[in-house]
Amino acid sequence: MARVIALVPDLLFGSQVHGSLRAAGHDVALAGDEANARERLASAAAALEAGGGAQEDAESGAESATVLVVDLTDDRFDGATILEALAADGSLGDVHTLAFYSHVDAAARERAVHAGFDLVVPRSRMAREGAVLIAGLIGNT
Repeated sequence: MARVIALVPDLLFGSQVHGSLRAAGHDVALAGDEANARERLASAAAALEAGGGAQEDAESGAESATVLVVDLTDDRFDGATILEALAADGSLGDVHTLAFYSHVDAAARERAVHAGFDLVVPRSRMAREGAVLIAGLIGNT
Protein backbone atom coordinates (compact mmCIF):
# COMPACT_ATOMS: atom_id res chain seq x y z
CA MET A 1 0.00 0.00 0.00
CA ALA A 2 1.02 3.62 -0.29
CA ARG A 3 1.11 6.93 1.47
CA VAL A 4 -1.25 9.11 -0.57
CA ILE A 5 -1.25 12.89 -0.40
CA ALA A 6 -4.39 14.16 -2.07
CA LEU A 7 -4.44 17.81 -3.09
CA VAL A 8 -8.22 17.88 -3.40
CA PRO A 9 -9.76 21.05 -1.91
CA ASP A 10 -13.33 20.00 -2.76
CA LEU A 11 -14.50 18.62 0.61
CA LEU A 12 -17.15 16.32 -0.81
CA PHE A 13 -15.01 14.74 -3.51
CA GLY A 14 -11.98 14.79 -1.20
CA SER A 15 -13.95 12.74 1.33
CA GLN A 16 -14.90 10.27 -1.39
CA VAL A 17 -11.27 9.92 -2.51
CA HIS A 18 -10.11 9.61 1.09
CA GLY A 19 -12.68 6.96 1.92
CA SER A 20 -12.12 4.78 -1.13
CA LEU A 21 -8.34 4.88 -0.82
CA ARG A 22 -8.42 4.19 2.95
CA ALA A 23 -10.76 1.24 2.31
CA ALA A 24 -8.11 -0.14 -0.06
CA GLY A 25 -5.53 0.07 2.74
CA HIS A 26 -3.70 3.26 1.78
CA ASP A 27 -2.57 5.86 4.30
CA VAL A 28 -4.32 8.98 2.98
CA ALA A 29 -3.79 12.63 3.89
CA LEU A 30 -5.91 15.35 2.33
CA ALA A 31 -4.17 18.62 1.52
CA GLY A 32 -6.32 21.67 0.90
CA ASP A 33 -3.64 23.78 -0.74
CA GLU A 34 -0.14 23.71 -2.20
CA ALA A 35 1.58 24.66 1.07
CA ASN A 36 -0.12 21.83 2.92
CA ALA A 37 0.74 19.38 0.14
CA ARG A 38 4.40 20.45 0.37
CA GLU A 39 4.37 19.91 4.16
CA ARG A 40 2.90 16.45 3.75
CA LEU A 41 5.42 15.54 1.03
CA ALA A 42 8.26 16.63 3.33
CA SER A 43 6.79 14.56 6.19
CA ALA A 44 6.45 11.51 3.95
CA ALA A 45 10.05 11.90 2.77
CA ALA A 46 11.27 12.24 6.37
CA ALA A 47 9.31 9.17 7.46
CA LEU A 48 10.71 7.21 4.54
CA GLU A 49 14.24 8.28 5.37
CA ALA A 50 13.80 7.48 9.06
CA GLY A 51 12.27 4.11 8.20
CA GLY A 52 15.20 3.01 6.08
CA GLY A 53 13.60 2.97 2.67
CA ALA A 54 11.27 0.14 1.75
CA GLN A 55 10.32 -0.77 5.30
CA GLU A 56 6.74 -0.43 6.38
CA ASP A 57 5.46 2.34 8.62
CA ALA A 58 4.44 0.37 11.70
CA GLU A 59 1.58 2.68 12.65
CA SER A 60 -0.15 2.91 9.28
CA GLY A 61 1.01 -0.28 7.62
CA ALA A 62 1.82 1.78 4.53
CA GLU A 63 4.81 0.85 2.44
CA SER A 64 7.36 3.39 1.37
CA ALA A 65 5.67 4.35 -1.90
CA THR A 66 4.22 7.84 -1.88
CA VAL A 67 1.63 9.07 -4.35
CA LEU A 68 0.58 12.67 -4.92
CA VAL A 69 -2.95 13.02 -6.27
CA VAL A 70 -3.85 16.45 -7.68
CA ASP A 71 -7.29 17.81 -8.54
CA LEU A 72 -7.02 19.74 -11.80
CA THR A 73 -10.64 20.89 -11.61
CA ASP A 74 -10.09 23.42 -8.83
CA ASP A 75 -9.78 27.06 -9.95
CA ARG A 76 -7.79 28.08 -6.87
CA PHE A 77 -4.54 26.60 -8.17
CA ASP A 78 -2.91 25.21 -11.31
CA GLY A 79 -1.95 21.59 -10.68
CA ALA A 80 0.46 21.45 -13.63
CA THR A 81 2.37 24.47 -12.34
CA ILE A 82 2.49 22.98 -8.84
CA LEU A 83 3.94 19.72 -10.19
CA GLU A 84 6.55 21.57 -12.22
CA ALA A 85 7.57 23.60 -9.15
CA LEU A 86 7.79 20.50 -6.95
CA ALA A 87 9.93 18.75 -9.54
CA ALA A 88 12.15 21.80 -10.02
CA ASP A 89 12.93 22.21 -6.33
CA GLY A 90 13.45 18.48 -5.72
CA SER A 91 10.39 18.02 -3.50
CA LEU A 92 9.04 15.09 -5.52
CA GLY A 93 11.89 12.62 -5.26
CA ASP A 94 10.43 9.18 -5.99
CA VAL A 95 6.83 10.28 -5.53
CA HIS A 96 4.37 8.89 -8.06
CA THR A 97 1.90 11.43 -9.42
CA LEU A 98 -1.72 11.18 -10.47
CA ALA A 99 -3.94 14.02 -11.66
CA PHE A 100 -7.60 14.08 -12.50
CA TYR A 101 -9.48 16.58 -14.66
CA SER A 102 -12.98 17.39 -15.83
CA HIS A 103 -13.74 15.31 -18.93
CA VAL A 104 -14.69 18.50 -20.79
CA ASP A 105 -11.37 20.24 -20.08
CA ALA A 106 -8.96 18.74 -22.61
CA ALA A 107 -6.57 21.67 -22.10
CA ALA A 108 -6.12 20.76 -18.41
CA ARG A 109 -5.31 17.21 -19.41
CA GLU A 110 -2.72 18.37 -21.94
CA ARG A 111 -1.07 20.75 -19.44
CA ALA A 112 -0.88 17.96 -16.88
CA VAL A 113 0.63 15.48 -19.34
CA HIS A 114 3.16 18.12 -20.44
CA ALA A 115 3.99 18.92 -16.78
CA GLY A 116 4.96 15.29 -16.26
CA PHE A 117 2.24 13.63 -14.19
CA ASP A 118 2.68 9.85 -14.25
CA LEU A 119 -1.03 9.35 -14.88
CA VAL A 120 -3.80 11.78 -15.87
CA VAL A 121 -7.41 10.57 -15.79
CA PRO A 122 -10.92 12.04 -15.90
CA ARG A 123 -12.49 12.80 -12.52
CA SER A 124 -15.13 10.12 -13.12
CA ARG A 125 -12.43 7.49 -13.49
CA MET A 126 -10.75 8.68 -10.29
CA ALA A 127 -14.10 8.29 -8.52
CA ARG A 128 -14.63 4.76 -9.84
CA GLU A 129 -11.10 3.37 -9.91
CA GLY A 130 -8.96 5.47 -7.58
CA ALA A 131 -7.58 2.54 -5.59
CA VAL A 132 -6.85 0.53 -8.75
CA LEU A 133 -5.09 3.52 -10.31
CA ILE A 134 -2.90 3.97 -7.21
CA ALA A 135 -2.08 0.27 -7.16
CA GLY A 136 -1.02 0.46 -10.80
CA LEU A 137 1.23 3.41 -10.12
CA ILE A 138 3.05 1.71 -7.27
CA GLY A 139 3.28 -1.61 -9.06
CA ASN A 140 0.70 -3.61 -7.13
CA THR A 141 -1.64 -4.41 -10.01
